[in-house]
Amino acid sequence: MAQRSPRRNRVEYLLTRAALGTLSYGPLAVSFAIAWCYAQLLRLAAPKFTRIATRNLELAGLPPRTAAGVWHSIARQLVVFARMESIDKSNVGEWIRYEGFHHFEKAKADGKGVLFATLHLGAWELSAFSHALMAEPMHVVVRPLDNPLLDAFVESRRAASGNTILGKKEAARGILQALKDNKAVGILVDQNVGLDEGIFVNFFGRKACVSPTFAKLASRTGAAVIPGYAIWSPSERKFILRFDEPVGITGNTLIDTQRIQAALERAIRAYPDQWLWMHRRWKTRPPGEQPLY
Repeated sequence: MAQRSPRRNRVEYLLTRAALGTLSYGPLAVSFAIAWCYAQLLRLAAPKFTRIATRNLELAGLPPRTAAGVWHSIARQLVVFARMESIDKSNVGEWIRYEGFHHFEKAKADGKGVLFATLHLGAWELSAFSHALMAEPMHVVVRPLDNPLLDAFVESRRAASGNTILGKKEAARGILQALKDNKAVGILVDQNVGLDEGIFVNFFGRKACVSPTFAKLASRTGAAVIPGYAIWSPSERKFILRFDEPVGITGNTLIDTQRIQAALERAIRAYPDQWLWMHRRWKTRPPGEQPLY
């Protein structure tokens, strides 16, 4: 990968801060409208995202019109992230509520920690942030952004509610210690990985390459695996932080990875217009198969 120039990093950082600044204050309806305009500018500036989303929906057997809703979801995420600095214990309930919290309580009572299997669905930045305010801080595993200025900014905002941020490459020790201490760890597990680090499981009826690390961690530690995600409720005009029934872990890595991905697929099927379809989920193919993109 070509080295990024300091000037490019600085320009991206300033533009991002400026855009988020316009969404940070004033009536929410106005901010959502502005964010929608930003999402449309991104759609026009980077048509590849629409192409990838359309292809993914085709591969998943879902109507292409679903992609239109994804841009609304991105706009909501922009507003949420812009306003996270003003969300605290006194007002977090205005933004989000729990559903299925008893699954988390049961897992905590078992005493072996909680692994949240999460995905780029709804407001994934708000889910961990709000959980720290409504229940207790957790550990969040992230991949650092390519722009170090943006990465520092985003990480500081993610940690503002008390969460501990773990870089993906150095996360193993922190995860194991957190689970040993009966804490929760959230990991995004819905993205493609390369042949050298993944195994193939079925995802929307097609082979998808997935990291087996999450399932191995669950088997090794005995931690409860709970699918968790924050989805937008149009009727309530707020998000719902949903904890689904824990995934049963057998100790067989392939079976467990398939079960986890099946749980994610069910969530996406329930809210298809809130998943980030712009990622080439089926990019890695089994040896000998033709590319899908």
